[in-house]
Formats: sequence, structure tokens, C-alpha cells
Amino acid sequence: MSLQWTAVACFLYGQIVVNLVLCFPLISAQRWRSFFNWRIWSWFSPYWNKAFCTMIMVLVVLFLDAIREVQKYSSPQSAQEAQVNQNLFDHLHMKLFRAQRNLYISGFSLFLWLIMRRIVTLVNQVAIATVDSAGLQAQMVGAIQAATRYQAENLQLKQALQAEEKTTSAKSQQMEKEAESRARDLKAAEEVVRTSRAEVEAMKRQAKGLTQEYDRLLTEHTQLQNLQNTVDKKDQ
Repeated sequence: MSLQWTAVACFLYGQIVVNLVLCFPLISAQRWRSFFNWRIWSWFSPYWNKAFCTMIMVLVVLFLDAIREVQKYSSPQSAQEAQVNQNLFDHLHMKLFRAQRNLYISGFSLFLWLIMRRIVTLVNQVAIATVDSAGLQAQMVGAIQAATRYQAENLQLKQALQAEEKTTSAKSQQMEKEAESRARDLKAAEEVVRTSRAEVEAMKRQAKGLTQEYDRLLTEHTQLQNLQNTVDKKDQ
């Protein structure tokens, strides 16, 4: 195996180990997030995307080269040449095996490289979602407690309003009774005033009649007195 394919194979084995560790269930997403937040990773963050894209390009080139080698050694022309010479047949199959091996190594390396990046992204998202869900759960618990407290306060206010309505209703009934009693008293007072006015009017008419009778009697008395004076003067 050449040096480049040895490096690709080592890179593939390293990717397998890293992906297995990332998928290890006993390590939580929060721990991976705290691990990814180390200062050392922030130093490499400006170069991470460039290195990722560069590695993809290298693996794609190696994958295409492996495809070309496989097509080269599996072509009908190569098979015809191998049938002529038995040693050439063995050599051709060895080259074909190496090309296929390189194809699998480069293909799986490219696939696991993309998978590893996706796993890291998902682990970060899961950690963020876990923290957010914990915060939302705390907010939900607080909201439930506040809603329970508000419900109890509303129940107390409702009971207080009902008691106040009962008190107000009793007071209004009492006031209605007092108003009816005062209305009856007022009506009785009006009857008394009406009766008093009628008596005053009768007394006025009676007094007027007495005054007229007094004036008539006074006039008759004056006439009689004048008549008596005249008779007395004649007797003298």
C-alpha cells in the first residue's frame, strides 16, 4: 500500500473510533458541548471550515482516482490481455483488488467524514435543545405555579364578591323596606296635611260667615240705636 493510501486508511480508522466515541451513550450531550467549548477548539475554529472542505476535496479526488483505477483494470481490454498471459492475469487481479480496496477506503473515509461533522452538529444542537428545554420546563413550572396562584386568588375574589353581593343585596332589601316605610309615612303625612287644609278651609269659611253675621248684626244694632234716638227726641 502506498503512503497516501496508508494515510487514508489511518484516517478512516481514526474516523471510526471518533464516531464510535461520539455515539457512546454514557457520555451526555452536555459533556460533549463543554468539551467542544474548550479554548483550544476556539483557536482552530477559523481554520476548521477550510480544513473540512480541503479534506473533502482530497478524499473526492482519491475516490475518483480509485474509480478510474477500478474501471481501468476491469475493462474488457484488460481482461483479454490477461487471458493471453497467466502472470499478467494474476497481476491484473492484484491491481484490481488494490483499486477496489482504495475505492472502499476513500469512499468510506469521505462518508464518515461527512457523518462525523453531522454528528458533532447534532450533539451541539441536542445540548442546546436540552438546556433550552430545561429553561422552558422551569418557565412552565413557574407559569403553572403562577396560574395556580392566580386561580386561588380569583377564587378568593369570587367568594369575596359573592359575599359582597349578598351583603349588598341584604342592604338593598333593607333600604327598599325603609323606602317603602318612609313612603307610607309620607303618604300618611300627606293625608294629614290634606285633612288639615280641609279643616283650615272650613274654619276660614266659618270665620267668614261669622264676620258677615257680625257685620249684619252690627248694622242692625246701629239702625236700632239710631231709631231709638229718634224716638227719644220726639218724646221730648
